[in-house]
Amino acid sequence: MFKDTDITLILKSIQFAAHKHRDQLRKDGQTPYINHPIEVAEVLWVEGKVRDPRLIAAAILHDTIEDTETTPDELRGLFGQKILSWVQEVTDDKSLSKAKRKHMQVIHAPTASKGAKQIKIADKICNIRDLIRRPPAKWHVDRKQEYLTWSDQVVEGLHGCNQLLEVSYEKTMARAWSNIK
Repeated sequence: MFKDTDITLILKSIQFAAHKHRDQLRKDGQTPYINHPIEVAEVLWVEGKVRDPRLIAAAILHDTIEDTETTPDELRGLFGQKILSWVQEVTDDKSLSKAKRKHMQVIHAPTASKGAKQIKIADKICNIRDLIRRPPAKWHVDRKQEYLTWSDQVVEGLHGCNQLLEVSYEKTMARAWSNIK
């Protein structure tokens, strides 16, 4: 059962992420970005049965360092070292080329902590669902297929983190392949 402090932590992370992502949209150009981290947290909670409030908060915050002006010190000060660690594990180094960042996700996946693996697989589930529901306007079939193939490479390294999430990922991926032709 969640305590008041757990709910406060989650609400604080939603408020922080909403403020940081306030001017951003998803790649479809219409959806407010904040919907994505909230959906990642929901996938962890509902589909993965994750009950660690710190991990739910980290899922909500997972793109703040990568996609906003948020600093690690800022996250550590507001949310603690454990949440910061999970966020940093799933954060791409934007100083690298896109191809190198994608390669690093594949390489890093097997060595990530269990918490980071769960956030990452939930993130992939949500991204693939967005690819089905609201694909980026300029992504043609080949680009979508490349994304799915790469996602499988990343998720292969995440196995063993949460069987429920893995089943959800497989179902989502099957739907995606049948919808993207």
